[in-house]
Amino acid sequence: MAHKIAPSILASDFSNLQSACEIIENSAADWYHIDVMDGVFVPNISFGMPVIKAIKPHSTKTFDVHLMIVDPDRYIKDFKAVGADILTVHYEACPHLHRTLQAIKAEGMQAGVALNPHTPISLLEDVINDIDLVCIMSVNPGFGGQSFIENTYDKVRMLRKMIDDKSASTLIEIDGGVTSANAKKLIDAGADVLVAGSFVFKSADPKKTCNELKELVG
Repeated sequence: MAHKIAPSILASDFSNLQSACEIIENSAADWYHIDVMDGVFVPNISFGMPVIKAIKPHSTKTFDVHLMIVDPDRYIKDFKAVGADILTVHYEACPHLHRTLQAIKAEGMQAGVALNPHTPISLLEDVINDIDLVCIMSVNPGFGGQSFIENTYDKVRMLRKMIDDKSASTLIEIDGGVTSANAKKLIDAGADVLVAGSFVFKSADPKKTCNELKELVG
């Protein structure tokens, strides 16, 4: 499988989301990464369903929606309705994770699980075959532009071993602090999808940065 690049529009200019979408559409990026924050689960508020619904008709690429919210089960059908293709919930926000995963799949979406930096990989062992994507947070969730947490490489290697040992088809996604300096090392550790926010949208030429990152990871 070709490795995927998913620019995070959280880092784009909110006054010109059209430009951000055009950059993603016209670059080698594979997915849109869309962070939904509620100000409760994480100390920040981003955008929600109306924004996703507004940009969906202008896109041709996968919508990778990352819910950083409490009680995500309440909104599964709503995010399907506005165009989510992959819906990722946080392990820490789901007391009945297996049920949540099944509810996401029942709506025809792929089901993802995100892990905060302090949450061990081992907690997913019993459900790894039910998960389409694991999003390893390589920064503390809530804000863009944070420094990459070096322990992430070990978590990726442990998760890759678990997936292989269980003969699962789960993708490994890395979210936070991804740059050209660590992208190849993350792929070599076992990652499949790299989320890049500030590195892309704060660069002088975001489209070129997307293309170079995609070329780097293969």
